[in-house]
Amino acid sequence: MKTILVVDDEPDVRDSVKIILEKKGYRVITAIDGEDCLNILREEKPDLILLDIMMPGMPVRNVIKEIKNIKIAFLSVVRTSEAEKQNLFNQNNIVDFIQKPFDVEDLIKRVAGILYEH
Repeated sequence: MKTILVVDDEPDVRDSVKIILEKKGYRVITAIDGEDCLNILREEKPDLILLDIMMPGMPVRNVIKEIKNIKIAFLSVVRTSEAEKQNLFNQNNIVDFIQKPFDVEDLIKRVAGILYEH
């Protein structure tokens, strides 16, 4: 069973993504911010991290520097230019950029694509 860590400061987003992905047979862990994410990673080794790009507390760029050998897909409500996306994708483990609000079927397809095709 593949494990996904969902990191988002919005409870509604965390809970929705967790329910959607659990229904598809994934094991889902949640974190409320970057610091919580890093604490969880001391105990867990998820196959994918869905990481909100804008959260209070520790800057996301500092969080991703600490994450090694785990695929990361950003979740964002902020429109991001292609140039900014390419800059983010230049970091080894950044594999996708999912716009919020997301379509449920699109989220499921993209997660499966990351986990089984990359």
